[in-house]
Amino acid sequence: MALGKYSRVDGRKSSSSYCSTVTLVVFVALCLVGVWMMTSSSVIPIQNLEVSSQDSKNKVKEQVSESNPSSENNDTIPKQFEDNPGVLPEDATKGGSHEKTQKENNTSQNSNTFENVSDSAAERNQEENPENKPKSEGASKTETENGERRTEDGESKMVDTDSEAGETRKDNSDGNSGIQGNPENDKKSDSGESEKKSEENTVMKQDGDKADGRIEVDGEAKDLLSNEVFPSGAKSELLNETTTQNGAWSTQAAESKNEKDAQKSSEPNQEVVYTWKLCNVTAGPDYIPCLDNLQAIRNLRTTKHYEHRERHCPEDPPTCLVPLPEGYQRPIEWPTSRDKIWYRNVPHTKLAEVKGHQNWVKVSGDYLSFPGGGTQFKHGALHYIDVIQQSVPDIAWGKRSRVVLDVGCGVASFGGYLFDRDVLTMSLAPKDEHEAQVQFALERGIPAISAVMGTKRLLFPSRVFDVVHCARCRVPWHIEGGKLLLELNRVLRPGGFFIWSATPVYQTRAEDVGIWQAMTELTKSMCWNVVKLTKDKVNKVGIVIYQKPTSNECYEKRARNEPPLCEESDDPNAAWNVPLQACMHRVPVDASERGSRWPEQWSARLEKPPYWLLSSQIGVYGKAAPEDFSSDYEHWKHVVTKSYLTEMEINWSKVRNVMDMNSIYGGFAAALKKLNVWVMNVVPVDSPDTLPIIYERGLFGIYHDWCESFSTYPRSYDLLHADHLFSKIQKKCNLVVVVAEADRILRPEGRLIVRDKLQTLNELESLLKSMHWQIPFKYSKDTEGLLCAQKTLWRPTEVETITYAIG
Repeated sequence: MALGKYSRVDGRKSSSSYCSTVTLVVFVALCLVGVWMMTSSSVIPIQNLEVSSQDSKNKVKEQVSESNPSSENNDTIPKQFEDNPGVLPEDATKGGSHEKTQKENNTSQNSNTFENVSDSAAERNQEENPENKPKSEGASKTETENGERRTEDGESKMVDTDSEAGETRKDNSDGNSGIQGNPENDKKSDSGESEKKSEENTVMKQDGDKADGRIEVDGEAKDLLSNEVFPSGAKSELLNETTTQNGAWSTQAAESKNEKDAQKSSEPNQEVVYTWKLCNVTAGPDYIPCLDNLQAIRNLRTTKHYEHRERHCPEDPPTCLVPLPEGYQRPIEWPTSRDKIWYRNVPHTKLAEVKGHQNWVKVSGDYLSFPGGGTQFKHGALHYIDVIQQSVPDIAWGKRSRVVLDVGCGVASFGGYLFDRDVLTMSLAPKDEHEAQVQFALERGIPAISAVMGTKRLLFPSRVFDVVHCARCRVPWHIEGGKLLLELNRVLRPGGFFIWSATPVYQTRAEDVGIWQAMTELTKSMCWNVVKLTKDKVNKVGIVIYQKPTSNECYEKRARNEPPLCEESDDPNAAWNVPLQACMHRVPVDASERGSRWPEQWSARLEKPPYWLLSSQIGVYGKAAPEDFSSDYEHWKHVVTKSYLTEMEINWSKVRNVMDMNSIYGGFAAALKKLNVWVMNVVPVDSPDTLPIIYERGLFGIYHDWCESFSTYPRSYDLLHADHLFSKIQKKCNLVVVVAEADRILRPEGRLIVRDKLQTLNELESLLKSMHWQIPFKYSKDTEGLLCAQKTLWRPTEVETITYAIG
C-alpha cells in the first residue's frame, strides 16, 4: 500500500537505486511498527471515537480488520484484544471525555466502547442460544428461544426471567450466572460486539445527558460495576403481540421505526410546561372524582338501589391536584397504625360519636384510636375470628382460607386482625353517612375500597373469594329475588363459606324473624348448606355459616327453578359496568376448569401455576401458560431483590399500602411476600384478564380503567408501581389526567416506580417535576427506562373550580 502511494508515475523517470532505497526504508519501518504492536501490552483505546455515520463505522471496521485478520474467529484472538482494560488510564475505561462529545451530538452513538463488564445481556442470550446468530446493525431483535417477543408496534423487548437478562455484573460468582455454552461466546472482537455496547447500559442524567454503564441516584452518578443493579428494564413484552413470526429477520418498517424512536428518545429531555391548579370541590381533601360527581348524582332518576353511591365518572376528568388536610403529617407506621392514626390526617369525628360505644373508633388527643372492636365484636375482633375457626375447623384461616371479602366493613378491624392469621381481606364499604370509614381503614394500613352493592356487579372475577363475611353490613340480601346475595354467590368460590353475623340470626324481634325466614328460604333454594349456627358468648352475637355447593346436583333436583340458572351465554367473569342479574351460574365440573377444585393451601398456591393453566394455552408473553407464569414470578423476584430493595434508597419499613397498576400475573406482589406490605393488584380492563390467576395464588385485586379515577380516597398508598402502563394508556386518554390521579392516591413522600418506554418516561418525568416531585433514581437501556419518583408536600396556589363536584 505504501509502495503504491509513493511510486506513482509523474512523467519523470527515477533512478532504480533511489527506488530501492525508499523501498527498503519503508519496509524496515513497517516491520518495526509491527514488532511494536505485537509486543504492546494493550490495544490503542478507541472508545472515545465518535462515529456519526455508517461510512465512518465501516472505516473503523476495516482498520480493526487489517490489524487483526483473525477477528472473525474468536478463539484465535490474542489476549490484548480481549475485553480487558489492561494498563489503560481510568478515564479510558469509564469514557470520561466521551460525555462531552455526546452532549455535542445527542443522536450519535458510541459504537466502539470497550468496557470491563461481564455477564452482559448479549452473553446471557448466547448462554440460552449458543448458535450465536448474527444480527444486522439497527435491526430490532426478533423472537428467539431466549424469551424475546415483538409487539405490534415493531419494538422488541426482553423477558427478564431467571436468566437474569440485562443485568450488569462484576463477576460470575452467582450460581445462576455461569455461562454454560461455548467459551468462544465470552469473547468479543473489536468489529463484532463493540458496536452493540453503545446501546447497552445507558443511564439518563436529569439534564438529558447520558453516561455509559452508570446510574443516577439522588443526582450522583454511580458505577454499574459495583453491584448487580438491574434485570432487563423491559420486563419485556407488552401485551400487544403478533401471531406471525419473522424468523431471524426484522422488517424494514420495524428497523426504521426503531431507529426513529431511538433518535427521538436520545434527544435532550424537553421540560413540559404545565401549570397545575388546586381542586376547588365540595369534598375538599377527600375528593374522589367518580364518587363525588354531584351533578350526575343530582340527575339520577332514583336512588332506591344505592345508585348515588355508585361510580359516576365525569366525561372531562379533573387535572387539578387535591389539597392536603390542614396539619397533615407522615402516617404512623404499621403495625402501630392499626391501633391509632393522626387525627389531622383524617379529621372526622362523626363516626367516633356514633360508633364509639361499639369500639369502632375514639378520639384520643392528637390521635384517632381503634380498640379493635365492631358492631358484632365489641370486645375485640380476634376473639370473634377464633370463634368462627372453632365453629368450623374447615375454614382453616391462613391455610385453606386465604382471600376474604368483607362487605360493609366499617373501619375494617375484621380484616386488620385477620393479618394475624395470615389472611388477606378485601374490605368494602360505600362512601356514605358513615363518614370516612374506608379512609380510616386505609390510613390504618388495612386494604379497603369504596364500593357499594347496588345495581352493578362488583369489580371482581367469578369464583375467587374463599370466604365472604358480613357483620351487620346493612345489605338487604333477601329482597328482589336475592339479587345481591346472588352476586356474592358469583364471586364466592365453590366450597367457600359465607359468614353472616347480624341481628336476624339471634334476635326475636318481628322484623328480624321475618328476615331470617326469608334468608332461610333463599339460601336453601340457592343450595347453600348451613354448616354451623353458633353464638359468640363474649360478644353476645349469633353467627351463621353457609357453604356454597361444589357440584350442580342440587340445582338439578330443585322443585322450582328459583332463583333461575343463568343463561349459558352469560359470562360470570364479566364485571366492568355489568348490571346485576337475579340468577346463578353453574358450578364448573370439568377437571381442567377453574373452580372445579380448591386451590393449593397457602402459601404453596403463591408459587405454583394454577392447575387450570394448561400447556396448550399461550400466556401473556407468548410461552406456554404455566411456563409464562413461572417465568414472570422468577423475573419479579429478581427485580425486587436486585433492584427495588437495594438500589432505589426506599425505606421499606415506611411502606405499607402498595398498588401495582398493571399486575399481569401478580408476580410483583408475590415477590414482596416477605415484606410487611399488602398489594392492590389492578388489571386494566383493556388488558388480558389475568385477575383470576392473581386470586388463585392467594392475592387479590380489582379491574379498573385508568382513564377514570380509582375508587379510593386521596393519599391512600405509600407506593405505586406501573410496568409499561403509561405508554399504553396515553394512546387512549390524556396522560395529564393519569398523572393527576397518581398524585391524588399517593401519599406525600410516597414513591412511584415506573418501567416503560424511554420516550414516555421522559414525558412523564417532566410532568412529575412540574408538580415538584423529586426524581432520586432514573435508569435507561436501549429504548426502555426505569424511573423512581417521590411525591412532596407541594401544592399549587392557583385554584380551579370543578363545577360538577360542587354541591
